[in-house]
Amino acid sequence: MALSRMARAWDGTRSPARDAAVAAQYLTPDDAARYAASYEGRRPAARYYCSRLHVIDEALRAGPRGRLLDVGCGPGMLVRHLLDTHPGEFRITGCDLSPAMIDAAADRTKGSEDVELTVARVEQMPFPDQHFDVVVAMGVLEYSDAGAGLREIARVVRPGGLVLVTMLNPLSPYRVAEWFVYWPLLRVLGRVERLFGAQRHAADTSGIRAIRSGRLRRMMRAHGLTTVDSVHYDVTPLVPPLDRPVRRWSARWRDHPEETVSRGARRWLGTAYLLSARRDNGA
Repeated sequence: MALSRMARAWDGTRSPARDAAVAAQYLTPDDAARYAASYEGRRPAARYYCSRLHVIDEALRAGPRGRLLDVGCGPGMLVRHLLDTHPGEFRITGCDLSPAMIDAAADRTKGSEDVELTVARVEQMPFPDQHFDVVVAMGVLEYSDAGAGLREIARVVRPGGLVLVTMLNPLSPYRVAEWFVYWPLLRVLGRVERLFGAQRHAADTSGIRAIRSGRLRRMMRAHGLTTVDSVHYDVTPLVPPLDRPVRRWSARWRDHPEETVSRGARRWLGTAYLLSARRDNGA
């Protein structure tokens, strides 16, 4: 496994405050370990990640093999999953803004000769034009300059190559309740607790900027990426905090992740969605 440090300067449109909020969430090895641990157990985050891996697997099934780029690879959860479930099918490159995440990914994929890990951001990646057969941008565009990120993704994927992009669904009941009710209440409660010197609740600024499906399709099309499939995942009628106690006793979703996705009438209940696209040959 090759590990390189190729962080590059970025002068794009993302604000310094948002940039700092995003970076602060994944600065340390403990941050990376907590993120990886959230894939386990029965909490809502574990259900979300299980559902997301399922739709990625489904989208990759009929796609090309060869060079695969995992943009925003985090602590290497998808990379490890692909090594275990698709042995020898991909030569994987992972990049992430956070050095701590890259270190965690290196530990998780230690010994593999088919993995290269690089510190880089999606808006300005240090890879050649048309280099990858598959690019996966899983949970990264919400935290970045999405337009600049899509331009770079389109640049590094070969003509006819497969691009998989996930995005939080800002129109789902879950996200509306989480962002406009649950998190603000936690922040208020945290301020009250601080007055009494015993803070237990908090909800830091995330830097998330979610994009509706129709708009993201148009943005991708503007960069020569034509959508061939769309699926909403982590479909749930529950909203925070009601989802937490239910998840503690029900984990059917882990054995049947197909029940957590929809392309039909239930898709509006999906807390996120996946767009599969092909790079136009003439772009």
